[in-house]
Amino acid sequence: MTRNGDTPAPDIQQLEPPQKEAVLPAPEVYKPEGDVTELQTTDLSEGVGEPVKAGDRLVMKYYGTLASDGTVFDENYTKETAFPFTLGSGQVIKGWDQGLVGMKPGGERRLVIPSELAYGETERGSIPANADLVFVVKLLRVQ
Repeated sequence: MTRNGDTPAPDIQQLEPPQKEAVLPAPEVYKPEGDVTELQTTDLSEGVGEPVKAGDRLVMKYYGTLASDGTVFDENYTKETAFPFTLGSGQVIKGWDQGLVGMKPGGERRLVIPSELAYGETERGSIPANADLVFVVKLLRVQ
């Protein structure tokens, strides 16, 4: 107890500020030919270490474009931020949960995602309904 009789607040561990990440150059925009009917993954660089699996906490850079015309709808490649999430937990679109399995830390992969594994019939910000998406993703690390 303090002198005035109040119970002191418990010690609160200081949270570290988010780690600044390296700014990466924007990747080349890829526009697939024809209809996107299935998830397509292409490793642009393999990375090293253990392949990731469902349940791993990943820290990612990403660059998202519309497959139809290459319009960028979201990205953090050119920013000092990264995107952390748990693979296979439903925190991201199905195309990511399925398409990132097997990546290795430091690797870069292109995902061509049909709309049914993205946002489907739902319009999401600047992403129209039924839009096929292309992401270039870089796995910075596994936490």
